[in-house]
Amino acid sequence: MKFSVLVAIVPEELEQEAIDAARELGAGGITVMSGRGISNNQKKSFFGLTYDGSQQVLLMVLEKGLSLQILKAVQHVIMPDSEDSKGLVFTLPLEHLGGIDVSQLEKFEQHIKDTL
Repeated sequence: MKFSVLVAIVPEELEQEAIDAARELGAGGITVMSGRGISNNQKKSFFGLTYDGSQQVLLMVLEKGLSLQILKAVQHVIMPDSEDSKGLVFTLPLEHLGGIDVSQLEKFEQHIKDTL
């Protein structure tokens, strides 16, 4: 079985919606970290101070085939109806992995069997 790590950087207000979309498709554990982004275009705000908003970084270890489905679901959350993107989502291949829960492996195996 091959694995990928999915990284999603989403605005704080879309965090729960992105988590729900990933969970609905079979994501198990999700690590959530707070972040702050700095964009190319500084946004002027009150008294000339800039504020881009806080963001959440979601990390998920997924079976490789499942990762693309979840990426598309999270992409729909951060970019609904082809609007400007409010975040970023990407996957990276994992070469070595230790410590994953056995029940999660069983879910991944079941997903593979269901897709065949």
